[in-house]
Amino acid sequence: MAKFYESISPAHQEFIQKQHLFFVGTAPLDAQGRVNISPKGLDTFRVLSENKVAYLDFIGSGNETSAHTLENGRITLMFCAFQGPPNILRLFGKGHTVLPGSEDWEQYAPQFQLYPNTRQIIVADIDLVSTSCGYGVPLYEYTGERQIMFDWAAKKGEAGLSAYIQEKNLKSLDGLPTDYALKNLE
Repeated sequence: MAKFYESISPAHQEFIQKQHLFFVGTAPLDAQGRVNISPKGLDTFRVLSENKVAYLDFIGSGNETSAHTLENGRITLMFCAFQGPPNILRLFGKGHTVLPGSEDWEQYAPQFQLYPNTRQIIVADIDLVSTSCGYGVPLYEYTGERQIMFDWAAKKGEAGLSAYIQEKNLKSLDGLPTDYALKNLE
């Protein structure tokens, strides 16, 4: 049975910190638009307060989260226990993108280890926390992180990564602009 909370408790934060994987869900307002769910890993998630979280986001083949939160702010983050007692925790709120060089970058960037392929930081103000049983979530053993993304970024180099953002990260699958698209217009 689901339980609901107005903020992230210390027990919620402890559970979040133990997880190696989380999922980010966003969607455009258009009923025909595509809902996006992205898996995220590494040590990239931070609970900043009982109602604010952030995660470090890397350059990738799309930038749906930025486009959707720019349009409407809606974001859901989900953590599942793949080891130990079953549990699912969801954080619901309003998110926004913080780009390198922006006013907020200096506030949030020190919370993370930055990498050459760091694209942005997603910050979310959380207004609802829910937990549920997680009985249907299978048990998996964590064996480590992948190096592939960092090797790819090293081969691209700074200029190649910048060009990749311009090619792949300026709009969503449905054509919505991302924060990087707006930065290019300035």
